[in-house]
Amino acid sequence: MKKAYLYLALSAATLFTACSKDDETTAPAATTTETTATINGAQQTPANNSTATGTFTGTYNSGTKQLAYTVTYQGITATAGHIHLGGPGVAGGVAVPFDKLASPITGTVTLTADQADKLLTNGLYVNIHSAAYPQGEIRGDIRKK
Repeated sequence: MKKAYLYLALSAATLFTACSKDDETTAPAATTTETTATINGAQQTPANNSTATGTFTGTYNSGTKQLAYTVTYQGITATAGHIHLGGPGVAGGVAVPFDKLASPITGTVTLTADQADKLLTNGLYVNIHSAAYPQGEIRGDIRKK
């Protein structure tokens, strides 16, 4: 009988120790990452001689998974604009379409885990299209500041 009580006492002590607050793991703290891009025809795939230019600035919050961005451009009449998947020199699919095209373009979007990973590893770019260049006139590869 003493063995049964000893076993019960040890089991209870193990249970309480295993549940102690010191053993709990916490999620990593959210981080904010600033991003930027210079937008021009030289980065377009394939490159072109457009004189249009622009900039992209963004702030990504890892806790909310949200990217707040501003795109400005000049020297082009935009027919479409997006953030695309794809590293430098690589054309890719649309990740974030822009709701409006007048400069400045501003917005906030919640990224998927894959999009967030690509944002943080130079795998996204901003692209502005025109009638003269329907596949994209100016492009900027998004990088961490």
